[in-house]
Amino acid sequence: PPAPGAPPGGGPAGRGPVGRGAPVAARGRASAEPAGLAGAAASPGAAADAAGATGPGPAEAAVPAAGLDVETALTLLTSPLGGMDAADLRRLGRALREEERAAGRGVPRPSDVLLAEALAEPERLVAHDPAYARGAQRLGLLLGKARELLAGGGTAEQALWELWDGTPWPQRLERAAHRGGAAGRNADRDLDAVCALFETAARAEERVGGRGALNFLEEIDAQDIAADTLSRRLVRPDAVRLMTAHRSKGLEWRLVVVAGVQEGLWPDLRRRGSLLEADRIGRDGLAEPLPAGALLAEERRLFYVAATRAQERLVVTAVKAAAEDGDQPSRFLAELGVEPVDVTQRPRRPLSVAALVAELRATTVDPAAPDALRDAAARRLARLAALRDEDGQPLVPSAHPYRWWGLYEPTHSEVPLRDRDRPVALSGSALDQLVNTCSLQWFLGREVKADTPATAAQGFGNVVHVLADEVASGRTPADLAVLMERLDSVWEALAFDAPWKSRQEKEQARAALERFLRWHVMERGGRTPVATEHEFDVTLEADAYLVRIRGSMDRVEADGDGRAYVVDFKTGKQSVTRDAVAHHPQLAVYQLAVREGAVDGLFADGRPEPGGAELVQLRQGAARKEGGDTAPKVQAQEPLQGEWVGELLATAAGRVLDERFSPSAGDHCNRCSFRGACSARAEGRHVVE
Repeated sequence: PPAPGAPPGGGPAGRGPVGRGAPVAARGRASAEPAGLAGAAASPGAAADAAGATGPGPAEAAVPAAGLDVETALTLLTSPLGGMDAADLRRLGRALREEERAAGRGVPRPSDVLLAEALAEPERLVAHDPAYARGAQRLGLLLGKARELLAGGGTAEQALWELWDGTPWPQRLERAAHRGGAAGRNADRDLDAVCALFETAARAEERVGGRGALNFLEEIDAQDIAADTLSRRLVRPDAVRLMTAHRSKGLEWRLVVVAGVQEGLWPDLRRRGSLLEADRIGRDGLAEPLPAGALLAEERRLFYVAATRAQERLVVTAVKAAAEDGDQPSRFLAELGVEPVDVTQRPRRPLSVAALVAELRATTVDPAAPDALRDAAARRLARLAALRDEDGQPLVPSAHPYRWWGLYEPTHSEVPLRDRDRPVALSGSALDQLVNTCSLQWFLGREVKADTPATAAQGFGNVVHVLADEVASGRTPADLAVLMERLDSVWEALAFDAPWKSRQEKEQARAALERFLRWHVMERGGRTPVATEHEFDVTLEADAYLVRIRGSMDRVEADGDGRAYVVDFKTGKQSVTRDAVAHHPQLAVYQLAVREGAVDGLFADGRPEPGGAELVQLRQGAARKEGGDTAPKVQAQEPLQGEWVGELLATAAGRVLDERFSPSAGDHCNRCSFRGACSARAEGRHVVE
């Protein structure tokens, strides 16, 4: 609802362009709902009562009939305090009109007038169905209590609490805040705004003047709420005024810019009204829709209104695409009597403050620029940096050199990331990130722990891994029906964005379990299971570094020659290429750990030799010649050859100890949480440039 005293058609203050579309500012929940709370306290009856109770003179002479105007009443009924929707208002209004007919009035008054009266006299609503009258009755009683409280000398803060505590609104916000997500964030913002409203009411009581609630109402009325397009604002002579053509009627400026005059927007010949064309219903039946000619004439009149707001200069802009089916200027441009000018090159001047500052900054440090030009750019930056608003805050803070991050020296932590005297702890997946993917992503995600929380996809993988372990260990039979029953018992605990996504992922889980069972019972070259989910912790030497490798092997098997074979189950949607498997870091680390004694206790003959490793892609089906879609895609790595794994470990350990975390772009950027702050990406390059 609008702030108290705001004109229904008021707009943003200032001077400047007229646009075809909707206003830029839009009403937001954080300001609109608390405004409804204040609006209830600031309703005409309540305001009058407050004036009578706390102002000079007899209270009885200042208090008029406790009625509400129609607009205020409807606003309060549909606010969070009333909680009524359009259907409830129609049903209650229809019932009140029937009540008047039953009382002998042949032509009942309009329903909105009756709703306003009923809100001022809620006892009349007792006889009506609570299904649609409960909200109005409750709100009317609350307004009456607040009115009595103010008339008895109560404060604005007490009246607000009476209104807030007497509705289900606090409970609704509390439930939404506990649920989290987007609705929870909105609820948190609304609660913050309500708290700010109560603080404003408390401050109003502390002000000198002895006028009680009127201090609070005046302070709310003077608020300049950015998200409220209807609140009253002071007109600044040096500001730009942005509005639609409709709202520019009756106003004039020296310079007017009508932007975006495209065919299809000027004129907009689409049919007006709703889908069911309720706007055509009149007293005499259905009215004929406006023909295309009438719509064109109406649009031409609107364009005339926009163009004639200029006293001295009018600028009309449009976009002209090279292709005929692209954006084209409006036909109205040809009716202005001036030949349009095509501007095909880049604008001669920056079109925003940020672009202007960027150009001036680049000029000041450009060695090829003349000294006079560099000096002029520095002086212009100094002028921009010195600009202040009414509160003394800088208008262009980026113009001052202390905001130029590129001039700062790189910072260093006094406390090292890892102790050089102790082994560097790494995992197979960390090794892959540090060396082959992006070391900065590893640092921010693993060390800083700034990565996003676990997703439903990770929960999917955890569930499938647990069920695979239970089958391999014999705790659960290798039966798909049994596994699906176990899956159903925990599936609802996974958080998915929508029910259809949950169903889709469950089908994927079923297919993954079916592929696992197929792989589990198939002949795998004479290999036999030895252990599942086997944890290991070994320390290796890599050049001048000691590297501690920790992790868990999904399955360890013994081949026909007594060698250890490591299997890693994957539930992701992406798989590595055939060439990349041969040097896959995680599989190589598993084999290296086997060579260094990670599975010694599992084999009777002592330390086995590594016999290879493989990735089993449970989300992806195998090729037709390897079993088809019902079998998993298997990617095998041969037994280790050469010292390339040790070189990878040394490179990774060196980067960690030297704290060299440089970003590198690639496909992994699409799944990275830090794109907005990464200098390797265009959207994050502003961090260092």
